[in-house]
Amino acid sequence: MQKKLHIKKGDTVFVNAGEYKGQKGRVLEVNRKTDRAIVEGINMISKHTKPNAQNPDGGIIKKEAPIHISNLMLMDPTSGVPTRIGRKENSKGKLVRYSKKSGEEIK
Repeated sequence: MQKKLHIKKGDTVFVNAGEYKGQKGRVLEVNRKTDRAIVEGINMISKHTKPNAQNPDGGIIKKEAPIHISNLMLMDPTSGVPTRIGRKENSKGKLVRYSKKSGEEIK
């Protein structure tokens, strides 16, 4: 069984450690096997590529590298500040994520 993570694709997150500490971005992809996420504009690397159909000249391209999810915090939907999250049942009995700062349900 796959473990549940505190972030999902499409969430806005705050980077709380590393070279990009203090920056915000949108999650593009989450890998639950390695506990890493790719965040838009965060942890940029230079990748050397051979010529191919997408890039006929080849060369060096900039792209996002995965960052460990322990270095990311979800942004509170109401106040826009970083928050921890919890899980609770909503009125329909479904388990949902909620912000620990405001108590607001997340999506």
